[in-house]
Amino acid sequence: MTTSTATTVTNIGVAMFTVADQDAAIAFYTGTLGWELRGDTRFGEDGSDRWVEVAPPGSTARLALNPPMGGEPGGGGIGVETPDVRAEHTRLREAGVDLDDIVEAPGAPTLFMLRDPDGNHIAVVQV
Repeated sequence: MTTSTATTVTNIGVAMFTVADQDAAIAFYTGTLGWELRGDTRFGEDGSDRWVEVAPPGSTARLALNPPMGGEPGGGGIGVETPDVRAEHTRLREAGVDLDDIVEAPGAPTLFMLRDPDGNHIAVVQV
């Protein structure tokens, strides 16, 4: 028996691909596929991390191009958007979901990561 609860998630806005080289991926998506570069922001203590987003012209959904999350490139994940990342984090923590702490870094969106029962990654992003 499944019990449903209210959610603050409003949109699937960002799909994420892991890539071996962000610059090569930008070149492929923008040069080869003709997509737009929507963002390339450095963040982290020393600015060595990057949040890169591309999208087809006119698209509201974006594709983030990220370095591997502890393995080989080529994995996938999705990002969902919420107007209240803290409320969603509390709701999911109370539901026993496998999730990380909220991350706030200059130049990057406020977010947290969770994993589904199969280990797929979902970024819950403040909008």
